[in-house]
Amino acid sequence: MIADRLKLARRKAGFSLRDLSAAMGDKVTAQAIGKYERAESIPSSGVLLALVKALDVSLSYLLDTQGIALSGVEFRTKANTTARDRAQVETEVLEWVERYLQIEQILERDSAEWQCPLSKPRALQSIGDAEQLANDVRAKWELGLDPIPNMTELLEEKGLKVLTVPLPARVSGLTCLVQRHEATPLPVIVVSDQFTLERRRLTLAHELAHRLVDTESLSDKDEEKAANVFAGAFLMPRAHLEREVGKHRNALGYRELIDLKRIYRVSGAALLMRLRQIGAISDATLIYAFQSTARTWRSQEPEELELPGARGSMERAQRFERLCYWALAEGLISLSKASELLRAPISDVESGLKGPSTAHAHHRQ
Repeated sequence: MIADRLKLARRKAGFSLRDLSAAMGDKVTAQAIGKYERAESIPSSGVLLALVKALDVSLSYLLDTQGIALSGVEFRTKANTTARDRAQVETEVLEWVERYLQIEQILERDSAEWQCPLSKPRALQSIGDAEQLANDVRAKWELGLDPIPNMTELLEEKGLKVLTVPLPARVSGLTCLVQRHEATPLPVIVVSDQFTLERRRLTLAHELAHRLVDTESLSDKDEEKAANVFAGAFLMPRAHLEREVGKHRNALGYRELIDLKRIYRVSGAALLMRLRQIGAISDATLIYAFQSTARTWRSQEPEELELPGARGSMERAQRFERLCYWALAEGLISLSKASELLRAPISDVESGLKGPSTAHAHHRQ
């Protein structure tokens, strides 16, 4: 409904009713906007366009042309989220899913089916049970023991939709379901591109756990801890890690730790915590590491996998972009429509279709 979408977009923008009226050049009053949000009246086409411009959202988002809504939104946060934080993220997800479903409809393709490795969410008796859950998921998906080269690609292959976008500083990620009329809900995982690749991979694994664990089996606090255990075990299987490090170590050097974090593509701090978790190092060794070699690793990632200033460039979700270029190459959408869907300049989209040198030569003519 326009009412719900309008209210969410206004909260995302941080506008009061009066603020929004002013941003629209007083085209309508604050009272009139309030009526739109309560579904007591419907804005005219001219007012709709003014709302779209003032709120910086798409017309299809406000009109809710595909009848989608979010449910079960679970935020992973560093602190409590504000109403504006939640509205910002939910609006971003809804707009993105609208565009995703549009291109799938144009290509007459169904959304990739979620290949859930479990018949139902698993009830955990303890936090430690998450380790076995991670092993079972790897076995079901036939991943073996080797490190996962691309977490985003893996989850997209299994039918999860992954969105990497700028999120409020207090939000590292979230998981939710996108409800659609008479269609199977779509599971979505959203991660912040403000964090390192190492942290994004852990967040993806953490969010995967929340899709698989029975929320009634543990307290909220213990579920978070279990998701952390799952993430560590999923990305750094015990047997593989023991083969690389040994079952018992009294000390670890800087270069060895950096090489290990590159093998598993995880943060240095997460690697150390995982080594303690499997008993490869003692509490004393862990504490000493965080006091010496790894003293800054909790706040600053050592030797990031991505180049400085290029966060979000590696392990990007690519299916949506690939579908857009498919439709463009086949002439099913125009260059301007592809630009709208991809939220990219027409020149960049043309380069993506023809190649940078071809597109540049075309513009010179």
